Amino acid sequence: MPQLTIQQTFDLAIQHHQSGRLAAAEPLYREILAQQPDHADSLRMLGVLAHQAGRNDLAVDWLRRAIAIKPDWPEACYDLGVILQAGGQLDQAIAAYRQAIARKADYPEAYGNLGVALKAKGCLDEAIAAYRQALALKPNHPKALNNLAMALQEKGQLDQAIAAYHQAIALVPNHAEAYYNLGTALQAAGQLDQAIAAWRQTLIFKPNYPEALNNLGVAMTNQGQLDQAIAACRQAIAVKPNFAGAYYNLGVALANAGQLAPAIAAFQQAIALVPDYAEAHCSLALALLVRGDLAQGWEEYEWRLAVPAYGAQRGFPQRQWDGSDPAGKTILLHPEGALGDALQFVRFVPMMQGRGARLILECPPPLLPLFASMTGIDQCVARGQPLPPFDWHCPLQSLPRIFRITLDNIPNAVPYLFAPKERVRRWAARVPTDGQLNVGLVWAGSVGGHRWRSQTVEIFQPLAALPGVRFFSLQKGPAATQAPPDGLHLIDYTAELHDFADTAALVQQLDLVITVDTSMAHLAGALAKPVWVLIPAISDFRWLLERTDSPWYPTMRLFRQPCNDGQWGRVTMCVAQALSVWRGHRR
Repeated sequence: MPQLTIQQTFDLAIQHHQSGRLAAAEPLYREILAQQPDHADSLRMLGVLAHQAGRNDLAVDWLRRAIAIKPDWPEACYDLGVILQAGGQLDQAIAAYRQAIARKADYPEAYGNLGVALKAKGCLDEAIAAYRQALALKPNHPKALNNLAMALQEKGQLDQAIAAYHQAIALVPNHAEAYYNLGTALQAAGQLDQAIAAWRQTLIFKPNYPEALNNLGVAMTNQGQLDQAIAACRQAIAVKPNFAGAYYNLGVALANAGQLAPAIAAFQQAIALVPDYAEAHCSLALALLVRGDLAQGWEEYEWRLAVPAYGAQRGFPQRQWDGSDPAGKTILLHPEGALGDALQFVRFVPMMQGRGARLILECPPPLLPLFASMTGIDQCVARGQPLPPFDWHCPLQSLPRIFRITLDNIPNAVPYLFAPKERVRRWAARVPTDGQLNVGLVWAGSVGGHRWRSQTVEIFQPLAALPGVRFFSLQKGPAATQAPPDGLHLIDYTAELHDFADTAALVQQLDLVITVDTSMAHLAGALAKPVWVLIPAISDFRWLLERTDSPWYPTMRLFRQPCNDGQWGRVTMCVAQALSVWRGHRR
C-alpha cells in the first residue's frame, strides 16, 4: 500500500478531528510534524485539539508556533484568542483578537469575541463598539446582537438593549437565551408583565431552564401570585438541585404566603449550599423573628451588615461594639433603615446608661429635636453632620442581640420619648377638649414603602359616620393631597409639622392614633398614646403572628387582615366598630 503524502495525511487527520475522534487525529498531526516541523496547519490543529482536550497551556504553545511560521494568519490569531480567553488571560486574548482583525479587517467573529473579552474586563464602551463593528460586517448575527444587548443592559441603556434582544429573536425565533435576557432587561425597566411573558417564552423553547424558572418565581412573588411563585422555584430546584438562589426565593415566596416552617427550611438549605449567603441569613432572621424566636433571630439578623441593600454597613474604621465593658470609651449609636426603625430601637439606648461610656446618638435630621431630649445621651448629631471622635460604634438594631432580648424581656416601658414642653404647650392650645374624641389618621407610608402598607384615605370611609369623633390628618408626603371620602372631615395641621418633635407634640394632644404600618405607629407607641395599627395578615416581624397586641408597645392594638389580599374593607369596619365602642366607654 503506497505511503500517504503529507497532504493526504493531513486530510485524514482533519476527517478524524471533525468527527470527534481526537485520539486518531493527534498522532497523524504529529506524524506530519515529524516529517515537516514547520507545517503550520498541523501546528494550528494540534493547538485546537489540545484546547478541546482541556490542555490550554499546550494549546497556546502550538498556536504560537503556528503563528511564528505564518505571522499574517488571522484564523490562527483568532484561535489563540479563544484559547487565551478560555484560560482567563483576557489582556492576551484581546491582543490576539486585535492581531486577527489587523490581518483581516472584515472578520465579524473576531470582533464579536473581542467584544466578549472586553466586556469581561469591564470595558463596556469598547465592547459595545466591537459588537457594533461585528454587526456592521454581519448584520444578521444573533449571537452578536444578544451580546450587544447584554452590554447595553449592563450600561443601563435598557431601551437599546431591549430593541437588540428583539432583533436577535427576530432572526432566531426560538432563541431561548435572548428571551431570557430580554426578560431581565424588561424587569430592570419596570415592565414586569412583559418580563414574565419573555421568561414564559424562554421556557417554551427550553423548559428546564433553571434561571428562567427562578426569575419567574421572583416575579410572581412580586405580583402576589404566590402559588405560581412557589411552583416555579420548586421546578427550578428540581432541575438544578444545588441552586441556592432558587431555595432563597422559594423561602421568600413561602414566607409571604405565611408558610413559615417550610420557608425557614428553604432559607436554611440555601445557607447550607452557600454558607455566606447574606440575604438568605437575613430572610431567615426575619422569619424567626416574626415567629417569636427572637434569640436566634437577632443572631441571624447581624448578616444584614453584609447586605448593601440594608444600608447598615457604614464603613467606620472604628470597631463595632460587641457588648464588652465600655467604661471610659465613647460609643457612637446610629439607627438604620426607615424612621420607624429608629423610633422603635432607640428604646435600647437607656440600657447603655450606668456602664461608664460616653454616648453619642446619630439620627435622621427629622428626629433630632425629639431624640435630643432623651436622658443618658451625651450628644445627639443629625446624620450628615460631622461626627465627634468616638472609640466604638454600634447600630441600634444590633443592641437587641447584645442585650439578649426575647419576648419576655423587651424593654416596653412607655413613654420613652417626649415632645419638647414648649411645643406641647403650643399644640395644647390648638386641639379642642370639648368631650369629642380627637383621633389622628395615617393611611400611607413613605414613597417606595411596602405596597401592602400604603393605602388611600378611602379606607377610612367607614369612620365617616361616627358621631362624637374629630379626625386629624397626620399624613405627610404625596398621599396627603388625597381628598377624604364623603362625610369624613379632616383637620389638617400637617403643613405646620416640621419635624417629629412637632408631630409628637400634636399626637400627645390626641386621644387615639389610627394608622397603617408606618413610623407614626412607632411614634405614638413610644409616646404611650393609644394607637391602632392596620396590618396585613403576614406583616412585619415586629408584629409577630395572629396577635392583636404588641409586646413592643403596651398601648397598641393591631387590626390584622384575614389574608394578604389587599382588601381592607373588613379591617376598617372592625376599626369603626371598635372606635364606636371606645367612644361609648369614654362618654
